[in-house]
Amino acid sequence: MVRLAHLLTGSLDTAEDVVHDAFVACSRHWESVDVPDAYVRRAVTNQAHSALRRLGRDRDKADRFGRRAPVTLDIPELDETWQVLRRLPDRQRMALVLRFYDDRSDAEIADALGCRPSTVRSLIHRGLARVKKEMGR
Repeated sequence: MVRLAHLLTGSLDTAEDVVHDAFVACSRHWESVDVPDAYVRRAVTNQAHSALRRLGRDRDKADRFGRRAPVTLDIPELDETWQVLRRLPDRQRMALVLRFYDDRSDAEIADALGCRPSTVRSLIHRGLARVKKEMGR
């Protein structure tokens, strides 16, 4: 789950917080959960989405008041694909990770991101195009 959250958020510290919060939230309803794996994955995805919104608001406030928030990233040095993926907008990165890492359908990704399946297809298409362009392919 930490790996999924890391890919979704782009930060190991944020990912660990996201997974912790997701497990705490899931523990309250554990007895009534039919499919625990799916339930926890969904909780992690939702928490990652919320964390990215929070971080975006913090960045906006810092820009508005002339301060830059300190950015601490503990990103593993995997390869150039990871570096390009990190530079994508949050929604494009989340759509790509949910599709290719978590093997989710358009409908499932749309549900997780709170958008329509056609928007998911657009996010994936644009994200892949940008990854290919930046990697020179």
